[in-house]
Amino acid sequence: MDIREKLHNGDLYLPMDEQLMHEQMKCMERLYDFNLTRPLEQERRQELLKEMFAEIGEGCYIEPPLRANWGGHHVHFGKGIYANFNLTLVDDTHIHVGDYTMIGPNVTIATAGHPILPELREQAYQYNAPVHIGKNCWIGAGVIIIPGITIGDNSVIGAGSIVTKDIPAGVVAVGNPCKVMREINERDREYYFRDRKIELE
Repeated sequence: MDIREKLHNGDLYLPMDEQLMHEQMKCMERLYDFNLTRPLEQERRQELLKEMFAEIGEGCYIEPPLRANWGGHHVHFGKGIYANFNLTLVDDTHIHVGDYTMIGPNVTIATAGHPILPELREQAYQYNAPVHIGKNCWIGAGVIIIPGITIGDNSVIGAGSIVTKDIPAGVVAVGNPCKVMREINERDREYYFRDRKIELE
């Protein structure tokens, strides 16, 4: 079996493969260039993101610095996604993020894991599991999402949460480990923050 298949099918593999590392370094070069862009170089940033990511929709904005094991090579972003400073994408396999999702600062989305058995870790074995985040989600500051997680459309993950199990659509979830606190409800149509009413002009 080709080692590239093992990146995406959950099998154990050794990531120090020479050919893999060569491909990975090429991706990291583009990421390096992206992180060195100046604030007024928005067009250059967009050009680089289109080269770096597996897919990236229109109107996405990613605030540097961005960290990614494969420079975004296995990342699929829909349209209108916003990601704040210090997004870390452990993109050894695929990460899918739906349209209009917002990602706060210092978020980590990881697809790579290592065996519990010490003897295998000593040899640097690794496995990967994809992450799927739905449309129009809000991932709060400092959230960590571990390999293999799915988050449903329109859900909110509270700041500082560690997401260790799948989260359904249309809920507010928070904590370590992250748990569903409540469904998004009618009160949310009236209040946007504590007792602050929605009054759009």
